[in-house]
Amino acid sequence: MDAYSMDLRERVSAACDGGMLSQPEIAEQYDVSVSFITRLLRRRRETGSLAPKPHTGGPAPILGERDRQRIAARVREQPDMTLAELCARVSDRVSDSTMSRLLIAMDLTRKKRRSTPTNGTARV
Repeated sequence: MDAYSMDLRERVSAACDGGMLSQPEIAEQYDVSVSFITRLLRRRRETGSLAPKPHTGGPAPILGERDRQRIAARVREQPDMTLAELCARVSDRVSDSTMSRLLIAMDLTRKKRRSTPTNGTARV
């Protein structure tokens, strides 16, 4: 979710400074939460700014480039390996969903074998 615009932050701050409405009323008027107003006013008091904090980039990736190369080699070697098998062979720190997202990001597809034999009456 993106940070609220500076325009909205300034309008909410000005409404609070006006003292005509309570924080819950201001929150309803501007469609923000009361906790946002509380944090906004605290931020202005402590730093003198209404600007949002910079984005920190999130957590570091679990798997590095070396791991990605090993995964690509495993998928080329055995393309019908399940996600669980691939996770177990590559690293014990990775879940199936993380592995799936990584394969999509690497543009690798896994070709799955059919689990049942073909139907004898099916058209060929």
